[in-house]
Amino acid sequence: MHHSTPFVYLHFLFFSALALPTTDTLPTNIIHRRCGTVGQFYNPTPADWQKYNVDVWLSSWIIIHQSDISKNTAGFAGAFGQWTLGNPDWSCRDEGSTSNCDTDTVCDNRVLNDKGKDIRPAYYVLEGVSHLHTYFMNLGASLEVSAIAAALSKDSWALTFYNDKDVQSTTALKEILNAVGTIIGIGAAFAGLAGPIEGAVAGAGAALYGGAVGAATPLIGQHADDTFQKSADLGLILGSIVVGSLKAISLTNNKLMHGDQYQGNDIKDYLRKGAFVKNVAKEKSLVIDMMSNFMVANAINLLWRQQKVFIMGGGACGDKQGIGEGPQSYSVCRDGKAWYLYYWKENGGGVDLTSHQWGRVEHPPGADQLGQGDWSGVKVSDVINSSLDSYNVAGYSYDSNTAATRAKSALTDGWRNPGDQGPSWEGTFTIPVCDVGSAISSSYFDKAYILQDYGMESRPVWCGPVCNGDLIKTKQFINAANMQGFKSPKHLCPQDPGY
Repeated sequence: MHHSTPFVYLHFLFFSALALPTTDTLPTNIIHRRCGTVGQFYNPTPADWQKYNVDVWLSSWIIIHQSDISKNTAGFAGAFGQWTLGNPDWSCRDEGSTSNCDTDTVCDNRVLNDKGKDIRPAYYVLEGVSHLHTYFMNLGASLEVSAIAAALSKDSWALTFYNDKDVQSTTALKEILNAVGTIIGIGAAFAGLAGPIEGAVAGAGAALYGGAVGAATPLIGQHADDTFQKSADLGLILGSIVVGSLKAISLTNNKLMHGDQYQGNDIKDYLRKGAFVKNVAKEKSLVIDMMSNFMVANAINLLWRQQKVFIMGGGACGDKQGIGEGPQSYSVCRDGKAWYLYYWKENGGGVDLTSHQWGRVEHPPGADQLGQGDWSGVKVSDVINSSLDSYNVAGYSYDSNTAATRAKSALTDGWRNPGDQGPSWEGTFTIPVCDVGSAISSSYFDKAYILQDYGMESRPVWCGPVCNGDLIKTKQFINAANMQGFKSPKHLCPQDPGY
């Protein structure tokens, strides 16, 4: 009988241990007791930030503690870390430390848990600042010139996407550079914000965009006189601008954490409405791919805009409306309307064709390479959809200034995340568009040949103001598509259609 007591005791311990929850299944109240009151507020979301008016709380905190911020060598972050955690080393500076901005010490932190009603907002701000710091560090350190240059360095740029009778050895890089700043801004916002931008984080999106564009501008100016046709050099030029800009952006971390402004924004603008209270930073590869795809698309657009490349459509998907049929493999059916991508190759292969300018329509140079291999990140549907959106916004006048304004508006007002949409985003492509839907009810001569499939004998016939039934708009389209003085579309017309 003297062995029974130890046995019962061991039996109790064994089954009691089985009954205890593991760390992963600890009830919330146990976690709270272990970490203190702050444990109740773990895993905050932007909605939590807004619900508890943390923006107002943070603004008030900065005003009240301005003296502490001024005296602290690490400025705002240093003073906030000291006040919330009792940690004088919480500086969030970019100085090689991996722990000067983490929140691992909030659990059971006496200083923080003694803040009463300020525990929740203080913890939310700690998380937001920490995630913002991580974003900047990753953005600057994760990208290398070689990585993005490799994605952009294509030896076959001109050969793949430029095939005209007036092939030029050099083309100004200026037009691409005009778009680079916008792309970098879009990329910076894409890297820090998850998915479609909602109004909640639009302010942060605008701050990220504006800061990136500001950082890129001086670097872009250094290449203003470079030429596009540098083959592999193109990738190095664009890659160095992108990476140099992103590294410049990362240096702003120290300014913001100190409490200073950068490009007109301070840390409150970046944290506004809880944009960084939840870590949503993108993987390095996703950011590289996104920027590379935008760069590639803009370069292709520049080359195609110098040739007779255009988009025509506006009739029903599937055609059969008496105005011809377009190339189905290079089309998009959108809102019940079909749109087709064309290239009018002027010299069709014979002396007679060249002398009479008849030529033929086919896919644009390199369009058959899109969506695969080196060009897998850009698709024909991107070309058409982006161009349609550009046309709907600014007609034939969508330029780099329009692109910058629209991207900033999308991020500031929160109606779109351009980087999340990809190269189908408006302004990436600005191929001229002609809506021929009105021709269905017209009496234009040979209107059954307005749309044509590709082929050696495919020569559309436009004997009237085919674009929206409007002569002025048709003339604008002809000019935008580089067909001024080009007689092929009207070579069978009984009388000059006027464009």
